[in-house]
Amino acid sequence: MVTELSCAGDVSEARDFIERSGLSFEDGYDDLVGIHEGGEIVAVGARAGNILKMLAVEPSRQGGTLLEELTTCLINRGFSAGFDSLFVFTKPEYAVPFEALNFSLLASHERVALLEFGGGLERWLSSHLSIVRDGLNGAVVMNCNPFTLGHRHLVETAGRQLDNLYIFVVREDRSVFPFDVRFRLVEEGVRDLPNVFILDTSSYAISSVTFPTYFLKGTDPIARIHMELDLSLFASRIAPFFGITRRFFGTEPFCVTTCGYNEAMKRLLPLYGIDAVEVKRKETTDGAISASRVRELLKANDFSPLGKYVPASTLAYLNSSAAAPILGKLREGMGRH
Repeated sequence: MVTELSCAGDVSEARDFIERSGLSFEDGYDDLVGIHEGGEIVAVGARAGNILKMLAVEPSRQGGTLLEELTTCLINRGFSAGFDSLFVFTKPEYAVPFEALNFSLLASHERVALLEFGGGLERWLSSHLSIVRDGLNGAVVMNCNPFTLGHRHLVETAGRQLDNLYIFVVREDRSVFPFDVRFRLVEEGVRDLPNVFILDTSSYAISSVTFPTYFLKGTDPIARIHMELDLSLFASRIAPFFGITRRFFGTEPFCVTTCGYNEAMKRLLPLYGIDAVEVKRKETTDGAISASRVRELLKANDFSPLGKYVPASTLAYLNSSAAAPILGKLREGMGRH
């Protein structure tokens, strides 16, 4: 029987069991559950949002029903929390047992595999079937925190080389500008470009599922794995659906993580038949345009130079009363991305 592990003694026992299993115990979970037999813990699992993690089963009991009992409990808790799909990371050699439990393999790296329960990727792709077009198609994936003239330059440059350009706006809401604002500013900023289609990334590109390192401060020792897993999912599942054969991105002089991601695109995307096209970042007399520079100006309450950095639609929003809560967060020091 699966039970919740909530008291200090249970958590300590779970921690010891997980670490003996060769995994790291991670705080910040929503659910921690386990199975006891004869007073001893024989299986443990946890859920953090829509991600199942720290799944461990006593070696002598592997191959039985314990993994299914754990995952079923955690999936039900995830569904009750409002998620319609759940994800799990595991070693590639352990993917098969999860596939037997109706998980679908989304992407695999030499050290980790990402699987999903609930069919979310197929639903997300199908929901965009109406914008699939034939021709020479490309993509840009952007956070746009907020949308700048640099983003506009990248979109224009890519669009001139393509029949159709898909802009994937990062759905993950960890930026100081919330997703609905970022998405609307992109829509307003490229409205005059007829061959551009805008959609969100859901959980399938640069999200806390595929690429959590993007949202972390400092460096992460597994950053490269997450980058490559994110790009593998894009290249093997998303790009073929939309007929994408080119992915465009700007040069990155500021962020070490984004620079590393750009290098990973150059290295990996051609393996899938996708050209990785780097576009020189647009500059002003003061240097390269970046969303981080815009946020610095907003934090300093210096609006006078903004016209050099953002299009009229973004500037109008920043000067509106609707932007006041965001500006307040910036001045309180919130918002790295």
